[in-house]
This record gives sequence, structure tokens and C-alpha cells, in this order.
Amino acid sequence: MTEKEKMLAGKYYLGCDEELIQERERTINLLFDFNNTRPKLRKEREQIIKKFFQSTGESCWIESPFFCDHGYNISVGENFFAATNCVMLDCGKISIGDNVLIGPNVGIYTVNHAFDSKERAQGYERSSPVIIGDDVWIGGNASILGGVTVGNNSIIAAGSVVTRDIPSGVIAAGNPAKVIREITKEDKINK
Repeated sequence: MTEKEKMLAGKYYLGCDEELIQERERTINLLFDFNNTRPKLRKEREQIIKKFFQSTGESCWIESPFFCDHGYNISVGENFFAATNCVMLDCGKISIGDNVLIGPNVGIYTVNHAFDSKERAQGYERSSPVIIGDDVWIGGNASILGGVTVGNNSIIAAGSVVTRDIPSGVIAAGNPAKVIREITKEDKINK
């Protein structure tokens, strides 16, 4: 099994593998183009993202700067928005549904390093997927860790660190993030 195959299978792999380094360098160059394209050139920016994301909906707006590892492990649905300084470390799959809003300085991290210091120094890593459902809002400075699913219609409060699955239709906050309450009809502006 190659290191890339191990990475995609969620097994421990060497992140310093030459094939993976070359892929990350390709992505870094595309990100440079994206991050240095004027915001008013929306179509050009979307085309750059479509070159390396696995898939996107028709409406995909990401503000600069944006950072990721590979890009090909990221899929976003329709009507996607990510504010400035979004980081998606996509050694594992990141699947994001429709109508998702991501605030500034949000990190989605699928990768984890080896716990043993000697193995970590050798470059061993392992990835776990992140799934974010439809109609989710992730507040600024939140972190979503590998292996987590955020259910449909949920809100992750600013500054939260999501280490476990969050069910649908709730507000979660804190470090580690915990469900604060359900979202109800009383939350509607137009009742």
C-alpha cells in the first residue's frame, strides 16, 4: 500500500512521502493563485477552486485567504460560504452539505499525528473524515476535529472546539463543544 492509499484509508502513513509532498505543492500553487485573485473576479476564483476540490455546488464562495492540504478530499454543496482564514486540513474526507456558512478563522482538521513522540518525529499521521450536514452555521474561530459529524440545521458557536458528533437541530458551544439547546420555532424572526 502506498502512503497515499494509507492516508485515504485512515491508516497511519508518512506525511513526508514524496508523492504527498508533490500533491501538497501543487495545491499550494493553486491556493496562491486563488488567494491572489481579486475578489471581484468571482468566476475566476470559483474555477480555481473547482480545479482541486472533489466537488462543489453551483454557488461556492470562499474568501481569501483560504488554506488546505490537498483539496481533492473536500466536497461542498450548493450555496457554500467560507469567510477569511478558513483552514481545511483534508488528509481525510471533508464533506460539507448545502447552505453551509463558515465564519472567519475556522479550522477543519481531519489529520492527527502519532501520539508516540518518536513516531511523530518520523512523520506518522492518520486522518479521520469530517461530515458537516445541510444548513449548518459554524461561528468564527471554531475548530472541527477529525471523525466528527455535525448534523443538519445545527449551529456551532464561535470559539467552540468540536471533538464529538453534534446532532441535528441544536446549538453547540464550548471546549469541548456540548449541546446547549435545541433550535426551536421560537428562534424564527418571522414567526
